[in-house]
Amino acid sequence: MVRTILESRPHPEMGYRACLGIMSLGKTYTNPRLEAASQRALQLQACSYQSLKSILKRGLDRQTTLALEPDRSGPKHENVRGAHYYDPPTTLLQ
Repeated sequence: MVRTILESRPHPEMGYRACLGIMSLGKTYTNPRLEAASQRALQLQACSYQSLKSILKRGLDRQTTLALEPDRSGPKHENVRGAHYYDPPTTLLQ
């Protein structure tokens, strides 16, 4: 996580404060939790101190799987018109 933060900045010095903050999280949380949260942040491509702190605070590092984005296809019942409703008629008026 620290390496990713330092490499993502144009100058490594710009990431020092974030890295120091991450290291200070080790005083509050155990090393295994910090490692698990770092792995989760890397998977989500959310490599920042705030993201890592949020993962730890919410206990997301203890979850085994990532919650994927919910299905946004909409409700399914007889009152919902599908794409076929808006298709132009197949027969042309002559």
